[in-house]
Amino acid sequence: MNDQAKSEAKVVRSMTGRVISDKMDKTLVVLIEHKVKHPLYGKYVRRSTKYHVHDEGNQGKIGDMVSFKECRPISKKKHWALLNVVGAVS
Repeated sequence: MNDQAKSEAKVVRSMTGRVISDKMDKTLVVLIEHKVKHPLYGKYVRRSTKYHVHDEGNQGKIGDMVSFKECRPISKKKHWALLNVVGAVS
């Protein structure tokens, strides 16, 4: 069983979203929107989630599309780390 546990690589979750705040030092607030079907009426409703993302080099700016991954807890709310800036706002 030890050999099997060693051979399996840990799956790291990663997501892409839009930066809505860069006012904190080394931290971005990233918004991800998704559509969910209403259980009774069937209409699609837009839902959103905010993530606090660690940005070591302060690369992200408001409006940028960024890609980030799950990491160890850095603070109470921050356990995501920036991978790269996908689309920068000019």
